[in-house]
Amino acid sequence: MATVSREFAGEVEGQAVDRFTLESDGGLRVKILPWGATIQSVWAPDRAGRLANVALGFADLASYVDRNLPFFGCVAGRFANRIAGAAFTLDGQTYHLAANAGDTTLHGGLRGFDKRLWAVELFREAGAVGVRLRRVSPDSEEGFPGTLTAEVRYTLDDENRLRIDYQAETDRPTVVNLTNHSYWNLAGEGEGTADDHLLQVNASHYTPLDASQIPTGEIAPVAGTPLDFRQPAPFGARARQDHPQLLLGLGIDHNFVLDREPGDASLRETAILRDPASGRTLTVLTTEPGMQVYGGNFLTGDLVGTSGRTYRQGDGIALETQRFPNSPNQPEFPSSVLRPGEFYRSTTIFAFSA
Repeated sequence: MATVSREFAGEVEGQAVDRFTLESDGGLRVKILPWGATIQSVWAPDRAGRLANVALGFADLASYVDRNLPFFGCVAGRFANRIAGAAFTLDGQTYHLAANAGDTTLHGGLRGFDKRLWAVELFREAGAVGVRLRRVSPDSEEGFPGTLTAEVRYTLDDENRLRIDYQAETDRPTVVNLTNHSYWNLAGEGEGTADDHLLQVNASHYTPLDASQIPTGEIAPVAGTPLDFRQPAPFGARARQDHPQLLLGLGIDHNFVLDREPGDASLRETAILRDPASGRTLTVLTTEPGMQVYGGNFLTGDLVGTSGRTYRQGDGIALETQRFPNSPNQPEFPSSVLRPGEFYRSTTIFAFSA
């Protein structure tokens, strides 16, 4: 039977903060921090039953609070990924946002959802346990319109599936895009590069980038490019190819257009990541139309992870399910607009096996 426990993790802004541990009968153990609604670690068994932490992160709460980057394990929002020019127009009104990546708003601005303390409550369901995290983002926070009430539920079942359910509602028209920004290394965090991991993504198209890493608006086929992961392929070999798109982001840092019919928001298998050496496999299912695949290109060896080892480029792979980057400024992309009386709902499952 899955269990949930809590322990003191430290203090933030004068408030005591607990860490929550979800553990399944299948041996998966997930630690969650309310700061940033963050997945701090995921301990997963290999084919021989040996546990390793497969999520990049920091050993203590203070390290998350003190760092502006690189969003280890957090919930990114209000708007995950990039908004060009730190502005968008909705219903004829232009909103100017906090810019934190040049003139771009990245993952919600200077102090997005990853740098906020969320309220937490525990829950139990048949064969599963979880934590529910909630925060109210006030009108004009980081420049976004509307008071947004957001909820994130992490649920772990005995089949080693970590389910993330997002929900939000607003009192004014706004835009919203929530994702989890975990970096995965199925050999174990701190064990070096994830280049040998095999990745498969059910996506026949992607959104090419300009020099500012903003989608051009084109939806292009992956065929004939290093971004063709329709069949399993070694991640590092693809990320290091000579291709104009890979030079823009120092490797793979692209939104994949998932294969589904327009308007289809059913929960579908999206990606499979596998480490041949350990046998660990991560299967991703989502209701979202897109997924950002990011190879930790900006990890430079100046961060010490949970294991006490430094992280370098390629040491983890993020699989961020999402609405498309810059969709508030690209009307042909799937809409990220949320209006009063509507609910933003999104589900992603990280299923672990070996």
